[in-house]
Amino acid sequence: MSRASEPQAKPEPATRAALWQRLARHQHALAAGAGLLLFGVALWVLHHELAGLHAADIRAALARLSAWQLVGALLATALSYLALTGYDVLALRILSHHLPYRQVALASFMATAVGHNVGLAVVSAGAVRARLYIAWGLSATEVAAMIALVGLTLGVGLAFAGGLALLLEPALASALLRLSPGLLQVLGGLLVALALAYALAGAVRKTPVVWRHWRLQVPASGMALQQLGLALVDVAAAATVLYLLLGPQPGLSWPVFVGVYVLALVAGIASHVPGGLGVFETVMLLALPAVPRDALLAAMVLYRVVYFLLPLALAMLLAGGMAARSQRHRLIEQVQQVRGSVRGMRRVLTWAAPAVSSAAVFLTGVVLLFSGSLPAERARLHWLQAVLPLPVLELSHLAGSLVGLALVILAQGLYRRVDASYRLTAWLLAAGAALSLLRGLDVETAALALVVLAGLYLSRSAFHRRAAWWSANASPTALAGLLAVLGATVWLGLFSYQHVAYTDALWWQFALHGDAPRFLRASLLVAVVLLAWLLWRWLQPQQPEPAQPDAADLERAARLVAASPNSEAALALVGDKRLLFDAQDRAFLMYQVRGQSWIAMGDPVGDAQAGEALAWRFRELADQHGARPVFYQVQAAGIGRYLDLGLGAIKIGEEALVPLAGFSLQGSARADLRHAHRRGQRDGLTFELLPTLRDQPALMAELAQVSDAWLADKHTREKGFSVGHFDPAYLARFPCALVRQQGRVVAFANLWLSGEKHEMSIDLMRHLSGASGAVMDFLFIELMLWGAQQGYAQFNLGMAPLSGLETHPLAPLWHRLGTLLYRHGEHFYNFQGLRVYKAKFAPRWQPKYLMAPGGLGLPAVLLDVAALISGGLKGLVWR
Repeated sequence: MSRASEPQAKPEPATRAALWQRLARHQHALAAGAGLLLFGVALWVLHHELAGLHAADIRAALARLSAWQLVGALLATALSYLALTGYDVLALRILSHHLPYRQVALASFMATAVGHNVGLAVVSAGAVRARLYIAWGLSATEVAAMIALVGLTLGVGLAFAGGLALLLEPALASALLRLSPGLLQVLGGLLVALALAYALAGAVRKTPVVWRHWRLQVPASGMALQQLGLALVDVAAAATVLYLLLGPQPGLSWPVFVGVYVLALVAGIASHVPGGLGVFETVMLLALPAVPRDALLAAMVLYRVVYFLLPLALAMLLAGGMAARSQRHRLIEQVQQVRGSVRGMRRVLTWAAPAVSSAAVFLTGVVLLFSGSLPAERARLHWLQAVLPLPVLELSHLAGSLVGLALVILAQGLYRRVDASYRLTAWLLAAGAALSLLRGLDVETAALALVVLAGLYLSRSAFHRRAAWWSANASPTALAGLLAVLGATVWLGLFSYQHVAYTDALWWQFALHGDAPRFLRASLLVAVVLLAWLLWRWLQPQQPEPAQPDAADLERAARLVAASPNSEAALALVGDKRLLFDAQDRAFLMYQVRGQSWIAMGDPVGDAQAGEALAWRFRELADQHGARPVFYQVQAAGIGRYLDLGLGAIKIGEEALVPLAGFSLQGSARADLRHAHRRGQRDGLTFELLPTLRDQPALMAELAQVSDAWLADKHTREKGFSVGHFDPAYLARFPCALVRQQGRVVAFANLWLSGEKHEMSIDLMRHLSGASGAVMDFLFIELMLWGAQQGYAQFNLGMAPLSGLETHPLAPLWHRLGTLLYRHGEHFYNFQGLRVYKAKFAPRWQPKYLMAPGGLGLPAVLLDVAALISGGLKGLVWR
């Protein structure tokens, strides 16, 4: 065999790179598939562990629970959530930020209720915390540090409690983990030692711990001990909820049970299944083989209701109450500011309601589906038989299951604030309540649907995105959730009717007590409808990707740019970015594609609600193409919108805004500016502002010479994306400021003017090197004096990159690297010099952010953004 025909032992580097790129593109689908597989394994284990147990046994066990057990469980739940509010209080104290406890408790409770039910608490609960705390004045970096501290508190508590469980119950842990008891005791000792070392480190070390590029400020020992104590109270109280519902069991002491609970809790968290559903129950059943299965399963079902569903319902009612109060005080708000601001509370509600409502509606749909798989109460059926014919009962059962499926699907639309999803969900909740009564007098499910409907109605102002309910693509996580719910529904029915012998005749049996046939028909109908919906979504044509704009597109954008309060909206008219318009031309979004990143420049331009819908559409388009959605240079006021999209905030610098009301060169504070202006006048500089450069080819040619000389002098080339470039058609759209010296143009700048005289700024500013050394100052001062005379509110000097990044030891690694580059990166860019130059105009500094997916893809995002601005990777090296 010739050498050329031999197979290669190793894949080519390009092939490996393509494989990694493909895996990265489908990482969300792979993660969702892994979670779905783990959930399926848990159901399989439960099926074997619960073989022979009947649903009637579960009901009998629930009936044996006393009122005192339920009261005790409610009190333990309250204690656990109270301890959880302490997580936020301590995190704010470590960050030296103080807020009223009522606000902190509200944020903690709502975030925890959502995180417990939705799963992926760092993302779901973290997003709720970010929306609330940013509305109350914290920066995005402080919120990120706070979320990390909350997670650290829980992690330290779980490590300590889990270590104790391994130390005290090695035999039990060995049976679960299939490891030797001695090894598990060693591991438990290490966990306990690690938690205690963290708690006591502050008493020994006062300086930060530095390792390579990492810097961690060790919290004071008092703070760390409080973190550990709160975490232990939280875990112990949560375990007590289930322990009280289980009731006294021979040989099962409370300390042993807490250890089992911790192991099950860690397994549920690691699975990323919402609420650890199925995984938590599997571990509990495997760890407690001596406990009667009916009592343990009944206790876990009620535990889910008491510890998960009731807090979520309460959180939704709180959100609805806040909405009702904000509407009642709308007139008062206009004349006075209540502490904390009614306006701020309405903003909080608007940000928090979609997440809470989405979780509540999703769970209501799940309850409706599950109730269709469980046998109805015989006494209630007999009562219905007297007033309803059998066909109504049968149809109600089928319709109730379909309503449950629809609510599970619509929950994603609620999270995305779609108004059509809100309206349809409201009708379906009402229908679900009625159908629950008709198909078996299921008063509990009907009450849940009505409570969720009430909270949804009170929060109606939060759902304002104009879109069809089916317009958003279902994410891999959402699809995995749908399939998991369907699988759990079928499993629950098979468990409930495992004593019924299957025959083909079951499908055609219609009887008052024909619960098993009704389950089979409802399951088949739900599966068929779900499959049809998935096929319909799959066959839908993809939304077209916008191409480069033509003249008509630029004119459409120009109308919105002229009315925008943000002068940087004029960047759309450069023509180097794609434009995404909403259907009514009320807003547009400008972006460009680089590598696997779809990068939007700034916030959407135009109507706020239409802009929010465009941001979602942009995210969906990027998902369709397996790309990363990125928003570059967005303002802090809109961060909540991008958090809803699942993006993280990275501060990239600060924008300098000079107030123009009363701007002059008088007074000691303006002495330097006054001196620079007089120097320019002595050097013979004169200022001129032309309304347009149209039909002035000679002047345009002269400006081109100035531009070419400036580029040559700076040893650079034209940039793009975030700045304009010298293009006669582009420059002719704007007024142009000229500085002449002895009749010759020595400097120019095109002027951006926003709508309603809110803001003015410049894009290209170029000058000859042989002109006066004060030419830049002279041009800026003349423009500011002109803007103040014309009544403009502020002058935007643009962004100082990497300026104002957090230096707190708990700041993200990006902030610490950015600060290092800002202080010592003069070889690459004059970061500090640019900040100092803009600071002499006494501006107000406003933070600017990059919103992008986190994780390992962030460096690639930063590289794509830099390459896009520099005109390619070559521009990063050769300027």
